[in-house]
Amino acid sequence: MATFSYPVSCPISCSSNRDNHEQIIQKVNNIKINGTYTRSNARTDLVSQNIGVASSFTSVASVAENGHVSSEQIRQNIPTKKQFADPFRQGIIIEGGVGYRQTVVIRSYEVGADKTATLESILNLLQETALNHVWMSGLLGDGFGATHGMIRNNLIWVVSRMQVQIHLYPIWGEVVEIDTWVGASGKNGMRRDWLIRGQATGHIFARGTSTWVMMNRQTRRLSKMPEEVRAEISPWFIEKQAIKEEVPEKIVKLDDKAKYVNSNLKPKRSDLDMNHHVNNVKYVKWMLETIPDHILESHQLSGIILEYRRECGSSDTVQSLCQPDEDGILNNGVSQENDISLLNGFSLAKEIIEGGGLLGSFEKGPLRYTHLLQTKAEPKSEEIVRGRTTWKKKLPTVPFSP
Repeated sequence: MATFSYPVSCPISCSSNRDNHEQIIQKVNNIKINGTYTRSNARTDLVSQNIGVASSFTSVASVAENGHVSSEQIRQNIPTKKQFADPFRQGIIIEGGVGYRQTVVIRSYEVGADKTATLESILNLLQETALNHVWMSGLLGDGFGATHGMIRNNLIWVVSRMQVQIHLYPIWGEVVEIDTWVGASGKNGMRRDWLIRGQATGHIFARGTSTWVMMNRQTRRLSKMPEEVRAEISPWFIEKQAIKEEVPEKIVKLDDKAKYVNSNLKPKRSDLDMNHHVNNVKYVKWMLETIPDHILESHQLSGIILEYRRECGSSDTVQSLCQPDEDGILNNGVSQENDISLLNGFSLAKEIIEGGGLLGSFEKGPLRYTHLLQTKAEPKSEEIVRGRTTWKKKLPTVPFSP
């Protein structure tokens, strides 16, 4: 299916009504904060209404009419009405007014030694676009993606399952488009999906899907979806899936006999998110630390499935377990019987030499690992997250000179 990319113009203009413009500025400059009046350095440009973008003063001015807003509200300026474009986040509303697309550039601190985006960077981009989607909807309260109805009911979002498939990793400096949208998942859950594509080629780089449920902020127990929250988010639901699974893959539980074990992992303060539990990207880092170095050098992750069981707090001690699905496939990262030494010690798969071509060295298929993160405590450990990772062999570098 053909894909198209096109530039979006987001003109910035001042209000044609000078008096109204000055009244808004005056209103923002004289907002009452904690009992005193202060002058704000808020941006005075207004985004053109021709593309459906609300004024940058929409939320602040509406709250200021009540005579009181916090300094945080002024600095964030969270929209109270649906936005259709955001020139600052390079985001637009798509999918008939319910989906979201954000254009991003892969930055130097988001890539590894091979100049491709790391898995952690990709997961962070998925999280950021999801939050920006809620931001653009006008439903965002003061929580971590929580709507106004969720705030009133003391609820937060927690992810219960996530799957990401990576076909090609973006490279440093590449411009990519990330699409995200939501749909229903059972009676009390929400599904969120993503597509990442290269803007220059339109090729799909990665797909992601996730399931989210609500948890009470105080009791830390899962909650049913209140009707007022359902009324907020259900108009945004669409029937579209980035990854289609007829029957979700079941992940078995590992025990202490797993081949690779990394114990005594302690969360740092920097690992906690705004909901005061360890961010799910940190879980992935802990999992990948148990993968042998020779696999990381010769393979790259092409898929990951995560099943979350409980949250992890700052006081927990974590153990990471890992078990390969098939043992003995590789020995120190190299299959000795299938390799032949050529050209001053360089090694090439013999299938290439014997007529199998470059793809002959990939016939064994991908490697798969099962993972478990658990708390290390007495009398028994508790599961935090189960995982499955799939790894494909990196394209070998041919040692011939140009």
